[in-house]
Amino acid sequence: MSDFVMPPKPQEKYKENLQNLLMCRECKEDPPHLVEEFSSGDMVCGSCGLVLGERIIDTRSEWRTFSNDDQGNDDPSRVGDGPNQLIDGDQLQTTIAFDGKNGKNLSHLQNKITQDKNSKQLMQAYRDIQGLTDSINAGTQVANAAKHIYKLVEDNKALKGKSQEAITAGCIFIACRQTGVPRTFREIYSLTKVSKKEIGRVFKQLETFLQKIGGEEHAITTSIPTFNQQYQGKGSTTATELCARYCSNLNFRNSVAVEDVARQLADKTSTISELAGRSPLSVAAACIYMASHIRNESRTSKEIAAVAGVSDGTVKTAYRLLYNKKDKLLEEIFPEGVPNLDKLPAN
Repeated sequence: MSDFVMPPKPQEKYKENLQNLLMCRECKEDPPHLVEEFSSGDMVCGSCGLVLGERIIDTRSEWRTFSNDDQGNDDPSRVGDGPNQLIDGDQLQTTIAFDGKNGKNLSHLQNKITQDKNSKQLMQAYRDIQGLTDSINAGTQVANAAKHIYKLVEDNKALKGKSQEAITAGCIFIACRQTGVPRTFREIYSLTKVSKKEIGRVFKQLETFLQKIGGEEHAITTSIPTFNQQYQGKGSTTATELCARYCSNLNFRNSVAVEDVARQLADKTSTISELAGRSPLSVAAACIYMASHIRNESRTSKEIAAVAGVSDGTVKTAYRLLYNKKDKLLEEIFPEGVPNLDKLPAN
């Protein structure tokens, strides 16, 4: 009969005992009054001064700066800026300061050696996009989205033969739509001086390009929330989307109330056949013109036309078509009772 051998016990995984309590053996205070002296790396009893531990690791952030610009030593800069996903390379290069005669010469020489032509063009395009979006107060999200689209176009060598200005205009136009702050072709034209026809061509080519690469990994892996999914084309800008921006630019005392009525009117205009084929700019302007008089914050048609970028006659023509259907539209918007319309102009 063979001897029975007990199987070895499985070795337990090491776990730190969190119940251990470090206490001063002299004071024996509970809870202990301990002080970490990070300058010397010691753990010291705050009551009697007994050293209870040495070579304590400082786990705090290493707030430190080497900048000569910070004379007050209050700059909590620990490291440099985070990596920019829109720029190629590891971005760990050292830049020579542009200071003094010799510094200028060395800085120019370094730029010639380290920066290639493609990087310069990319950075110039980013600066153009940032400047253009800032001029229309489009926000950081629109600027980053437009830069991302431009980077995709540059990496895939798409839209060959198109000028950088036209591609930039198309990227801004699509970025505005995707981030929910649409702009019209006319507004992009006045911003970039690229013709509306050229912006339309580039826009169509960009949409086809983005839809083609939308499912690929390199196209959807981005820190920009708007493009973390497959690109989906959107319809043309509606009058409802334009009402909020136009009302904000007209500086109403109660802009929210005027905007609410104008947006509801714009939503209802789809049922009016006479306004179905009109430009959303003129429809939005006509809706704001009527809403401003309903809320007793009237604006002239010229003021609204200047904000919308259309002529005064265009606004009045659209308003007359809207005025003819006012009874039906306002009954749907104000079911509890239509406000007094005596001050509502006929044209």
